[in-house]
Amino acid sequence: MPYDLIEIAVSEKHPHPRLEGRVTGKVRVILRETMDGRDATHELFIPVWAQFAETRPEGDVDMALMLKAATIVARLKANLSRGEGV
Repeated sequence: MPYDLIEIAVSEKHPHPRLEGRVTGKVRVILRETMDGRDATHELFIPVWAQFAETRPEGDVDMALMLKAATIVARLKANLSRGEGV
């Protein structure tokens, strides 16, 4: 069952209410799964956070949140691939 990353985008973000320099948010991820010649699309909203020592441009914040989500998706895909042999 291969999984392909179709889309990744920040769906929401905001400064943490108590921790200085931390931004929390949700990243929308769309995966396509191919199984038995058929495609299924999965939409996930992954909660993520990023910590910054100083103020950063919005693009940098978005990129940090998306990279954190991409790392989570990579671990998910690896775990699902390992489970196929079971």
